[in-house]
Amino acid sequence: MRYHIWTVGCQMNVADSHKLGAGLDRLGWASVESPEDADLVVLNTCSIREHAEQRALSKLGTLKKLRRQGKQFKIAVMGCMVGVNSDDLQRRFPYVDAFARPQQFEPIMEAVGHEDLGGEFWPATFETPDGPTAYVPIVHGCDKFCTYCIVPYRRGRERSRTIDDVYAEMAHLAARGVREVTLLGQTVEAYGHDLDGTPDLGDLLRAVHDIEGIARLRFLTSYPKDMTERIVAAVAELPKVCESFYIPVQSGDDAVLERMRRGYTVAEYLEKLELIRRAVPDVAVLTDLIVGFCGETEAEFQSSYDLLANAGFDKVHVAAYSSRPGTIAHRELADDVPQDVKLARLHAVEQLETGISGGINGRLLGRDVEVLVEGRKAAAAGDDGAAAVAERPWFGRTRGNKLVHLTGDVAVGELATVRIEHTSAWSLSGHTVPAPVTAAT
Repeated sequence: MRYHIWTVGCQMNVADSHKLGAGLDRLGWASVESPEDADLVVLNTCSIREHAEQRALSKLGTLKKLRRQGKQFKIAVMGCMVGVNSDDLQRRFPYVDAFARPQQFEPIMEAVGHEDLGGEFWPATFETPDGPTAYVPIVHGCDKFCTYCIVPYRRGRERSRTIDDVYAEMAHLAARGVREVTLLGQTVEAYGHDLDGTPDLGDLLRAVHDIEGIARLRFLTSYPKDMTERIVAAVAELPKVCESFYIPVQSGDDAVLERMRRGYTVAEYLEKLELIRRAVPDVAVLTDLIVGFCGETEAEFQSSYDLLANAGFDKVHVAAYSSRPGTIAHRELADDVPQDVKLARLHAVEQLETGISGGINGRLLGRDVEVLVEGRKAAAAGDDGAAAVAERPWFGRTRGNKLVHLTGDVAVGELATVRIEHTSAWSLSGHTVPAPVTAAT
C-alpha cells in the first residue's frame, strides 16, 4: 500500500505529517511522490491564513477530478481546517473519506482499515527523518485565544509532553542522523506549566542538551509574555542552543495589541527584546507582524512601521489580516480596513524590511560562519545526471537561521565553516574554508 501526504502551514503541521508518515511506514506502507500513484492521499491543511486554506481547497478540487477519471485512492483531510464538528466539511466534500483534527490520526486509520490500532501506537511513533534537521513538538495547543487566531479552537488547550518523552524522541532522531532539532509549540515557552514539578523550557533544553549526535537546538514560536530570564539564561549558557529567537510582535501599537488580546504592551515587548539581546551576543531575532487588523488607523500602522524601523529584526514575516470564521475577531470586530490599504501597508513593510535585513546580513560579508549542510539546491529544468547534480551548490543554515548557499567539498549533516562572499536580504553565499568559526550568526 502507498501513501502521499501534502502539507501546508506551520512547522507543527510538518511534524504531524512526519508522525503520520512514520506510523504508516511501521504498518508497511510506502511513501510516493504523486497522489496518482497512491492508495491514500492526505491533505494536512492550515486555516490560519486565507491563502493557505485556498491552496488546500484547490488540492481537493484536483483530487476530485482524479477520482472522476477513475483513480482509486482514499482521501483524508487533517489539520486546522477540521474543527470539532466536521459536518459542514462532509457536506461540502462528500468524496473525502476521512476528516481528522490535528494529531488525531485515528479517523484516517479507520478509513484505510486499521481501526484496530491500540491507543499506545501513536504516542510510541516517532518520525522517520529524511535529512539532518527535524521538528519535535513539546507542547500542543494554545491557551492564549488571540482574537484573530483559530489555533486554540483547532488544536485545543495547551498540553505538554514529559521531558522523558521528548528526550526519547530526540535520541531516536539522533541515532538516525539528525544533527539539529527544533522544539515546537504554538507558544513554546508555555511548556511544562501543566506537568508535575512545572519544568520550563529552560529545564527541557538542559535535559536534552547532551544527547549524543545532536549538534544544534532551536525552539519556536515564542510568546513575549511567557519569555523569562531563566529561559533566556539557558539559551545563553548552553552551547548547542542556537542564538536565534522567533518572537512575534504582531503590532507596534498598544491599542491594536489590546484588540488582538495579545496580553502585552509595546514597552513590555521591547523589554523582552532587550533582555534577549543583552544576554545573547550576536543573536538573530525574527518576528511576525499583521497589517490591516480590524480598525487599524494610519497612525496605528505608523507605530508598527516605526517599531520595525527601530528594532532591527533580522527577518519579519508580514501578513495582511484576513478574517477567519470561528475567531473572536470574526464574531465581534469589523474587518474594516480596505484591501488596497492592507496591501499598501504590506508592501511598505516588505520594502522597509528588505533594507533592514540586507543591512544586517551585509555585516557578515567576509566573515566565517558555521553552516549545517542540509542538501543541494533544487535542479533547474533539464538539469539531470550525476555531473549536473555535482555542479549544484549546497545549502544550509547558520546558527542565526540564515539561509546560506555554499560551494566546497561537504556532505549532508556536516557543520561546515563558510566564508561569506555575497549577501542579500534573503540569503548568503560563500565557499567552505578550513578556518575556525567566529561568533558570527
